[in-house]
Amino acid sequence: MSRNFELLQQIGGMLEMPASAEEAPEPLSVSPADTEPSTPALEVVGKVRDEIAKLVLNLFLLPGAQDRRQVIFAGAEAGAGCSWICARVGEVLASQVRGSVCVVDCNLRSPGLHRQFATDNHFGLSDALLQTDPLHQYVRQLSRKNLWLLSCGSATENCQEKVASGGLRQRLTELRSQFDYVLIDVAPTNTCNDGIVLGSSSDGIVLVLKANSTRRDIARKALQELRAANLPILGAILNQRTFPIPDNIYNRL
Repeated sequence: MSRNFELLQQIGGMLEMPASAEEAPEPLSVSPADTEPSTPALEVVGKVRDEIAKLVLNLFLLPGAQDRRQVIFAGAEAGAGCSWICARVGEVLASQVRGSVCVVDCNLRSPGLHRQFATDNHFGLSDALLQTDPLHQYVRQLSRKNLWLLSCGSATENCQEKVASGGLRQRLTELRSQFDYVLIDVAPTNTCNDGIVLGSSSDGIVLVLKANSTRRDIARKALQELRAANLPILGAILNQRTFPIPDNIYNRL
């Protein structure tokens, strides 16, 4: 059992995400019927999909959670697999609801969400902040007709100013009005306060920790800062957790 287990239990919501072979170091202004999906579906199978499905259920589908529409995912540190989690939560959520799902890369310092979907990052959120064009010109359809991506974009100068700007919050409000669900991937909490800045306009934040890597003091500091900002902490994910049960036995459980 991970050394972070006791700390995570104190949050009130914790999921252990198995290690995956793929892991490395929702009225719409855009009609999902307008275009065909441009990327293949992500590989989310076995116990990994089971745990992602549990997370989706707890975050969005259970009674009391159905009003959540805009959720932030933040790693406690770089390398925790936050983009990996955000992408697959978006994929599984889109497969379980009829509404539209948009995953957004708000990690302007080190964008990586686009790589999860094997797409480029030349035209996205940071570009939209410089223009007044409708957001549908910046999002792209992914593996499902109701799944969309707003990548970080090409211009990433003055990251802190952009995150704190009214323009970014206005764009996120625009996204909320155009999509049924918005999942936002932000920079790690130990490098900046982007999650806190954007969290005030969201329905909550999910903290992502890496099993056998994230130190207790880093996790505790992240939680203290989020609580001090009065942000709803929806839970924590212990990512890349290894299990001693072989897959063929696990599948029979």
